[in-house]
Amino acid sequence: MAANPSVLAPANGHAADNTRLALTLVTSLFFLWGLSYGLLDVLNKHFQESLHVTRANSGLLQAAYFGAYFLMALPAALLMNRKGYKFGILVGLGLFAAGALLFIPATTTLSFAFFLFALFVIASGAAFLETAANPYVTFLGAPQTAERRLNFAQSFNGLASFLGPLIGGAFFFSGGATAQAGFSGVQTVYVVIAGIVIALALLIARTPMPYIHEEADVPADVNLKPLSAQRHFVWAVVAQFFYVAAQVGVNAYFINFVTEQVGVNSQTGAFLLSMPMLCFVLGRFTGTALMGRVAPSTLLASYALINVVLALLVAAGLGWTSVIALIAVSFFMSIQFPTIFALGVKHLGAHTKRGGALIVMAIVGGAIVPYFMGALADARGTAFAYLIPAACFAVVAWYGRFGCHADEARSSR
Repeated sequence: MAANPSVLAPANGHAADNTRLALTLVTSLFFLWGLSYGLLDVLNKHFQESLHVTRANSGLLQAAYFGAYFLMALPAALLMNRKGYKFGILVGLGLFAAGALLFIPATTTLSFAFFLFALFVIASGAAFLETAANPYVTFLGAPQTAERRLNFAQSFNGLASFLGPLIGGAFFFSGGATAQAGFSGVQTVYVVIAGIVIALALLIARTPMPYIHEEADVPADVNLKPLSAQRHFVWAVVAQFFYVAAQVGVNAYFINFVTEQVGVNSQTGAFLLSMPMLCFVLGRFTGTALMGRVAPSTLLASYALINVVLALLVAAGLGWTSVIALIAVSFFMSIQFPTIFALGVKHLGAHTKRGGALIVMAIVGGAIVPYFMGALADARGTAFAYLIPAACFAVVAWYGRFGCHADEARSSR
């Protein structure tokens, strides 16, 4: 993969031919936050049973996790404007490891509030990592293949999300139905994660990374346009809010849905959750390949529209038919986050870090919607709550068809 020489510069005295190594290391970060997210949905059901929280209150896990993205993404961007992408990545890894280690006192006290705090710290680290890694990957290569490159990197996020439920199912639901059940496994998993994160941080700290000059991405007159005037970006923020709202809501109540619809227990439900995550991984790799032939915006609109239909089928509550539809949703969700992100930051030039941060902040949709889905599930049943993701996917379909082309439509008038 050839680097784009117009935006890469030497780092710490080393030439920009570290692009491949940098891309490999940054891609590993996608695996990290994918794993933390894959474990989150299993924790959701585990806390319902072991700490006796309602489905609505268990949605506070998602609120703490994705709320951190909203609060931390812009500070991350401001810091990286001064210190660069590598510094932001190292700060993110430090926060991530600290949050994982906070699971030691959290599992000792069995305090739901403490777990929320630990997840908030982990997610704060993930917010730094995403704010840095997503735009950084788009620059580590030719601009024409930025969407494909980001989808490829995000495929490892999907792989980790597939492994998360398997790990959570094996460790979190062991030992019976007491309050302490499974929490030793929870602690072990997060301590191991902390060790891996610390090791990766040390490796990245010792590795020269290309420095990015975003100003070289597009002509100066485009760089001078304020973000609010770049409609493809503004609508990307909106679309990302609704996409993440849908993705988090779809997965947060997956275990509840399958236990209600087909009568399996929670551990089996956690293992079943690995199936949509596997579909997510396959969808990422398939979507990356398809983007060589199909325009990313067209693929985004098509996949989102298919998800509207599938989510309505889930809401119908048709037993195994709806479970299969819910699993299939993840295949078509796969390319949506990175494609919206890549389309949104395209040609932002000097505004790339701040624009990328605002798109990451839109992840707050995942903090807000799951609570309302949980409340609706408590009142009307889990199946009925999936009408909310159906509406969210409709917004994403509109962005892929019209919103990402808003500036082109305006200039052609």
